[in-house]
Amino acid sequence: MAVPRYWREVKSRYRLQGSQCTRCGRIYFPKRSVCPYCKRQSIDKIVPYNLSGEGTVESFTSVYEPMGGFEMQVPYIMALIKLKEGITITGQIVDIEEKDLKIGMPVKMVFRKIGEDGKSGIIYYGYKFSPEMYNSISTP
Repeated sequence: MAVPRYWREVKSRYRLQGSQCTRCGRIYFPKRSVCPYCKRQSIDKIVPYNLSGEGTVESFTSVYEPMGGFEMQVPYIMALIKLKEGITITGQIVDIEEKDLKIGMPVKMVFRKIGEDGKSGIIYYGYKFSPEMYNSISTP
């Protein structure tokens, strides 16, 4: 199988996938192989869990000194997002200016191009969060 096809067919690809302990029900992102609450009793009881990608902005900041590879995106907004499932994750906010972003604003996960491996290489995508995407989906 060609590398690009294999990459697209990985089950967790293009999903915001964490894991869930079937013993206590707790959800984690990123995935874990052992639940920190159930410890040894959770071995072989952790299953993949597809997160909704819907949540609210808990806190945010603008980044002016980027990590390598993100120099062309500054400034960009990073936020703590509380997902419907109750867990909090970090993510970049897109499709909105910082002055218009508010704590408690609903957001939805979107996939965006992060980079590519050469001109004919694999394109890498990652998750980000968009208030605009949330509004365009939830409005009839």
